Amino acid sequence: MYNKILIPLDGSKTAEKVLPYARYLAGKFKIPVELLAAIDIAEMATHLAAEKARLLDTMIEDGVRNSTAYLRLIANTFPGINVTCTVDKGRAEEAIIEKAAADKGLLIAMATHGRSGLNRFLLGSVAEKVLRGSVNPLLLVRAADEATPAAEVPFKKVIVPLDGSPLAEIVLPMVAETAKKLDLEVVLFRAYHIPYNAYAGDDGYSAVNYDDLIASVRDEANEYLEKKLAEVKKLGVEKVSSASKEGFAGDEIIAMARKTPDGLIAMCSHGRSGVRRWVLGSVTETVVRHTSDPVLVLRAG
Repeated sequence: MYNKILIPLDGSKTAEKVLPYARYLAGKFKIPVELLAAIDIAEMATHLAAEKARLLDTMIEDGVRNSTAYLRLIANTFPGINVTCTVDKGRAEEAIIEKAAADKGLLIAMATHGRSGLNRFLLGSVAEKVLRGSVNPLLLVRAADEATPAAEVPFKKVIVPLDGSPLAEIVLPMVAETAKKLDLEVVLFRAYHIPYNAYAGDDGYSAVNYDDLIASVRDEANEYLEKKLAEVKKLGVEKVSSASKEGFAGDEIIAMARKTPDGLIAMCSHGRSGVRRWVLGSVTETVVRHTSDPVLVLRAG
């Protein structure tokens, strides 16, 4: 299980959206927290004219001092939790990955956009490289609004999307341990659909064929979920349920989460289509971009 939470911060209010969830998890798991800020020296240097390069050292010192003071203020919002503050001189994504690599039990918790905006922080130089480069579990929280959240945000259910592949199922032991620790209900979820070319012949759409096919696919999905439900119960989880829905995975996962208050979505970093498709492609990208629920991404190797 997790033995520490690493929280990257850039000084923005949007990046701080992850803090209520991190406080809750740190308190429940009784684990320490490390707050991390990065001073990108290379970026600083690009903004200096050659004759002013001597000012770089002063800028770095000011950056370290200001970042340290900021992190200490944030640390004071974690009562009863052991918090350390670290300011790294380098690129944010490299600092995060390096810190995480030293401890496989570390959970990275970060907002899906910070000072640089959603596209850059989520799929750009920071979070994309963390997703691709770190083997650690990653909690992503989409900072979609300016409302001030509660000091802590508890979870009641964890939704686990499955695609029928063994790789996607790798999340189940970690999900089971998390559910037992937090007293969560586990909801196993599978979306299913039939590609158009599977039921449309030379004459186009065939309603009879489609009805037969979708019924078969639905039954197969539900039988699969029942088997996985039994496996999760064997792992010691008392509250387990399952649901399936016809439709595209990303859309249906989001819809399911919307109907599940105080929920957490737990997804494998790659499933049937491979890491690039599952993490940075249509499924997880869609979920992380559009759900209001936190997403726990676990690497499958």
